[in-house]
Amino acid sequence: MKKTLYDKLWDEHHIYSYDNGYSLIYINKHLIHEVTSPQAFEGLKQAGRSIWRKKSVMAVPDHNVPTTLREAGIKDPISKIQVDALNKNCKTNDLLKFDLEDIRQGIVHVVGPEQGIILPGMTVVCGDSHTSTHGALAALAFGIGTSEVEHVLATQCLLQKKSLNMNIKVNGKMPEYFYSKDLALLIISQIGTAGGTGYAIEYTGNAIRDLSMEARMTLCNMTIEAGATTGLVAVDEKTISYVENKPYSPKGENFSSAKKYWENLTSDNDALYDKIIDIDISESSPMITWGTSPEMAVGIDGKLPSLDDERFSSKRQDLLNAFSYMGLKEKQSVNSIELDKIFIGSCTNSRIEDLRIVADIVKNKKIANNIKSAIIVPGSGLVKEKAENEGLDKIFTKSGFEWRSPGCSMCLGMNDDKLNEYERCASTSNRNFEGRQGRLGRTHLVSPATAAAAAIHGHFVDVRDM
Repeated sequence: MKKTLYDKLWDEHHIYSYDNGYSLIYINKHLIHEVTSPQAFEGLKQAGRSIWRKKSVMAVPDHNVPTTLREAGIKDPISKIQVDALNKNCKTNDLLKFDLEDIRQGIVHVVGPEQGIILPGMTVVCGDSHTSTHGALAALAFGIGTSEVEHVLATQCLLQKKSLNMNIKVNGKMPEYFYSKDLALLIISQIGTAGGTGYAIEYTGNAIRDLSMEARMTLCNMTIEAGATTGLVAVDEKTISYVENKPYSPKGENFSSAKKYWENLTSDNDALYDKIIDIDISESSPMITWGTSPEMAVGIDGKLPSLDDERFSSKRQDLLNAFSYMGLKEKQSVNSIELDKIFIGSCTNSRIEDLRIVADIVKNKKIANNIKSAIIVPGSGLVKEKAENEGLDKIFTKSGFEWRSPGCSMCLGMNDDKLNEYERCASTSNRNFEGRQGRLGRTHLVSPATAAAAAIHGHFVDVRDM
């Protein structure tokens, strides 16, 4: 029987099927951070259980950590308690952890692939929605809840229902200044935030093959915003080149043996999918979200939708609510939207490739006077070091950006980097829900290129016109 990539990964890790539709699957790697792990460790302690396989765990603080003045410590008491608990739990259980002072520290979904801890063919879980990022490496990766974090620590297994298979074929040449973040927003705007519910999405087509590994991570990262359980890209030479010579990847004969296995991590010819969607991106424009859901997105050269548009007849109230919350009007031109803050970072867009794109756009330019704050937060200490070695930090600071230390930062209102009420932000993060970046804050999701162009002009502009 011909199998999809998802079917192969599922079958490799399947242990047992139950009558209620759930299956027990084996988990290879477990990523943890300070927010969703303390309760799990406490549960283990109270039940008198130990961790089943300690070498499967990698820990790093990222959600609550400060991105400035780290030497002053963590001021917020709850954040400090969580980070201290992670430190204690990892030390007590002798787990691999990258401390705040370690140059390898960063956002969990940046650090895992960067270190070669996540490899093709693995099952990967984390108490974080955007674990789907790792699907770019042909790993079956998904977010789990806190009770499941405890379950995986104790058993190295997880109860899951098998998803259906969806294939999104992306063809055409990526237009200039149209990036994987734009592609993700385009897909979500077309299929909706529930379009992938119940599915594992595999991305195929010549446009996907042309993407770099970092760009594939961005696309898979955003898959969860389409409602899917995970996103996947098959192994090719780019995948194997990416993982080779990473600190924790196999070496010598072990790598050669692993490579032979990895090369089979593709969908078989004529494998059957439950749903196939074809997208041609040849004429696509850079995207921007205007509302309070990732599906509320339009091209940068367009206008906000009309409430009378038949396509939105069933969601008219949602549109009304979004216009009200965002302080915008129907049919408003995108380039008329002025901004207060710029955030470039998050597990979606904080890798070196993203930072190079920003540097190319802002070099020898200054951010607009109306921009109160523009911050750039690298995804890890190693990304930060690489950027500084290339002189990117000097380009950023000369243009008026703040160059920060790694962390989740303004992606979510869980640390010091937040929006104030009614402030409007161009953000390279992954969610634009109400209050996501701070109470009553207004978030527009964009690519690093569009965020950089908006910083220079003080409002949204088509980066292709610069």
